[in-house]
Amino acid sequence: MSLPRTPSFRLDGKKALVVGASSGIGFASAVALAEAGAAVSVAARQSPKLDEAAKSINGAGFSADAIALDITNVESVSETIASKGPFDILVNSAGLAIHGPAVDTNFRDFDAVFSINVRGAYFLLQAVAKGLISRAMSGSLMTISSQMAHVGGIDRAVYSGTKHAIEGITKSMAIEWGKLGIRVNTICPTFIRTPLTEQTFSNPDRVKWISEKIKLGRVGEVEDIMAAVVYLASDASAMVTGTALRVDGGWTAE
Repeated sequence: MSLPRTPSFRLDGKKALVVGASSGIGFASAVALAEAGAAVSVAARQSPKLDEAAKSINGAGFSADAIALDITNVESVSETIASKGPFDILVNSAGLAIHGPAVDTNFRDFDAVFSINVRGAYFLLQAVAKGLISRAMSGSLMTISSQMAHVGGIDRAVYSGTKHAIEGITKSMAIEWGKLGIRVNTICPTFIRTPLTEQTFSNPDRVKWISEKIKLGRVGEVEDIMAAVVYLASDASAMVTGTALRVDGGWTAE
């Protein structure tokens, strides 16, 4: 009897674009893809941290370059990706969170969060897909979403709304592009310890809420996201599209 073979998790010969890659989950995602063999373009608003991210990956013996990209400027994003692509893999980790009671939300903050988390994400996905479609290439596109795409949360009406929107966008794009070999998914983490989340972890009430919700008894680390990114980028997930991979420690299980 012949044995089935586990599909490869390797990404040799693939080009990957990781947006929001200057720190945190984005940087960890870029490292994971590079370790799996992909040539990675790390992208974010221009900063010394972006260049340092690429330098660190290259210094470890992998392949990376840096691209200055502001996803709120959708015209510039389209032009940049058209000139730098096509990309076999996209990981969009760019995002903004401005938390507070729903009754206190102002128009400026609402528009700022939706501009990055929904508008920017939508047209980034579109731009990468256009590059693949024009060359009849398959690909794997993913957005770092959130467990808040599936539940609500204290002081998170706007943020949760943007993440729910991304889930609908992902499903619809997956339906449209599936026959073209382009897969579209999200990764939905729980609270991940990064420099940007330290303010949350410094609040005892929030820590109590988080501790009660995460069934595995600990907060997430960026390493918890890395294998999920490689899985969705690789042939190991060849039959996975239009779905959300929840790396939430059981938060949304109840």
